[in-house]
Amino acid sequence: MNKEIIINSSTSQNRVAITEDGNLVDFFVDHPEKQRMVGDVYYGRVARVLPGIRAAFIDIGMKHDAFLHFSDIGERTEALQGIFDDDEDDEEEIAPPAEQKEVKEEPSPNSTLELAKPVQAKEIEQRDRPTTRLHKGEDILIQIIKEPVKDKGVRVTSSISIPGRFCVLLPLDNKIGVSKKIVDFRERKRLRRIARGILPKDCGLIIRTAAKDQSDESLSGDLKYLVKIWQDIQNEAKKEEPPALLYKDLSTTISVIRDLFTPDVSKVFVDSKKLWKEIRNYLQFIQPALLDRIELYKEDAPIFETFRIDEQIKSLMGRKVPLPAGGHIVIDHTEAMVVIDVNSGRYAAKKEQELNSLKTDLEASREIARQLRLRDIGGLIVVDFIDLEDEKNRKKIYDELKKEFKKDRAKTALLPMTEFGLMQITRERVRENIIQSMNEVCPYCFGTGLLTKKSNLIHEIERWIKRYRIQGKVKSLTLRVHPSLGEKLKVGFISTLNRLQLKYFVRIKLVEEERVSPSKFHFISTKSGEEITDEVA
Repeated sequence: MNKEIIINSSTSQNRVAITEDGNLVDFFVDHPEKQRMVGDVYYGRVARVLPGIRAAFIDIGMKHDAFLHFSDIGERTEALQGIFDDDEDDEEEIAPPAEQKEVKEEPSPNSTLELAKPVQAKEIEQRDRPTTRLHKGEDILIQIIKEPVKDKGVRVTSSISIPGRFCVLLPLDNKIGVSKKIVDFRERKRLRRIARGILPKDCGLIIRTAAKDQSDESLSGDLKYLVKIWQDIQNEAKKEEPPALLYKDLSTTISVIRDLFTPDVSKVFVDSKKLWKEIRNYLQFIQPALLDRIELYKEDAPIFETFRIDEQIKSLMGRKVPLPAGGHIVIDHTEAMVVIDVNSGRYAAKKEQELNSLKTDLEASREIARQLRLRDIGGLIVVDFIDLEDEKNRKKIYDELKKEFKKDRAKTALLPMTEFGLMQITRERVRENIIQSMNEVCPYCFGTGLLTKKSNLIHEIERWIKRYRIQGKVKSLTLRVHPSLGEKLKVGFISTLNRLQLKYFVRIKLVEEERVSPSKFHFISTKSGEEITDEVA
């Protein structure tokens, strides 16, 4: 399998595509107006503590307070707060590295880039903890683990973790972990030994998958870089008053290089010389052996066009996604969930119906898993598969989805298919999905995808005029509408507009403007020049 990373840089944004044998498998957009926030560390202040929902809200200087669930409060929160008190030492004892409990997990990114919560050795105990010592007005160090979505603020944790190329530093923690994706026993033992030898006092460490077969010097260099960041965070916290940003994580583009530029990636193509130098400078410090795989794209044709990325992005943005055998899936977003409908697209004879339905559902399963990953869709997803009568076939669909979701870095869970062909899936939501991040709500339909029919608008206009005349108002008005509605009002030998004027004895001047919503109309008083639509309505 040929795996490549293609990076397109423009004056307005950076776009990163990851392909496998030319097929788009991951896609990210780095917006300057909406920078990535996951991984940022803030010095905040507790604004509210709500035991009823087992959460606190932290003021970090944003429009909405950050949400801190009690399960995301680390065991060593008090120790973290203590290091910022002047003239006081943290007296809590932390086991030396040799005695630390090993956790055989890696906090792999929640989505392709997002930093997951640190592995908690007593995660279940924390989840069931009934109370917390947090109180209003208390200063607290927190880290963002989920981007804001619509009207919801960021979600944060007090378990700080600083990710590097080969390891993740856990300040004031007491555990060493090795990625469970490293299965070789001798390699795991070697990495644990290195970690114990280089781990600074009062810190824990997670060894990432990329550390496999790396030298002691590479791991040591990565750790020194992370320790320096932690020292800078502490120094900033002592100087700042909350709310304050103490540490900004890497940009989306550099995060891709840090987290996803693994040895199985054959090439990274970049069409910006400035960004090409930035990536090379980062790799020179982190992993020089990969420098020869970074290539500056110099062709005249756009890089995304050359690698067929643009045409794949168009299908990514579409509501309807075709399947190989002629079927298709339809993806709809609602306020509560994402609904996916599977359609065969072809009529099948009765005797082959079950077989054809199974084939289409299997194709849909693979495409659904790919689309959820590509679009970064989170939350509750309900899939309406083509009905299958045989329970064994329904089980095949469930197993196929489970297999495909193993490729996904975000946490997913699913329930078996019901008799009605419905399957419920939950996928971890870390940030806005690609559709939301690349599009704005339509100012005409306000996100519904529907516009009021012209006949209904004309009916509303007539009702408005009738109420206006009942009140005995003056007989001269200006009507501002979109040109599409204006055409409807003017059509016919005796136009609708003329009939309204004759029926209600009112003179109406029609003004057509492109900037007016196709679903709205505005009445202006000819005498005063002021809008009076709402006065009569």
